[in-house]
Amino acid sequence: MSRTKKDPLRPLTNSERRSLEQLARSQSAPAVSVTRARALLAVSEGSSYTDAAKLVGRALGDSVAAWVARFNQVGLAAVERQAGGRPPTQYGGEERDRILAEFRRPPDRERHGTATWSLNTLQRALRRAPDGLPKISTYTIWAVLHDAGVTWQRDRTWCETGVALRKRKRGEVKVQDPDASAKKA
Repeated sequence: MSRTKKDPLRPLTNSERRSLEQLARSQSAPAVSVTRARALLAVSEGSSYTDAAKLVGRALGDSVAAWVARFNQVGLAAVERQAGGRPPTQYGGEERDRILAEFRRPPDRERHGTATWSLNTLQRALRRAPDGLPKISTYTIWAVLHDAGVTWQRDRTWCETGVALRKRKRGEVKVQDPDASAKKA
């Protein structure tokens, strides 16, 4: 005998039922949404949470109970994928601009001990600067540079993706590949 449900599924409207049935049959919708729709339909037709969970390949009915509770609160939005447990972004646009500004400035050989930036030397410079970022990680620096289209080269230098310096008779010329971002993807 099953326990009484703390938060039973509210009656579905005709439009909600049609939307859930369409989503449950979908071949192109995200699998998470299809699974939730199938479970909610099963519960609306009288199945227990445990039976609905087994129908969609879950071992316990606890997840179905959570989906039902969320459906009762927000409606059809409950079947959509929710934001993950990712920590909030600590560095916004201002900090990204600060990282890129530091990167674009050539390092001082005396102060930084290098002629080219590495992630560690850039991190050290950003942490020590009076207007710097005292807790910045090398991964964050790498992600900002990567988003800006800058990649690490084998000769220990950073350069913009799709941009190369070529030697010509009249000196060095900056050559840019317009299809670089398409090739990168």
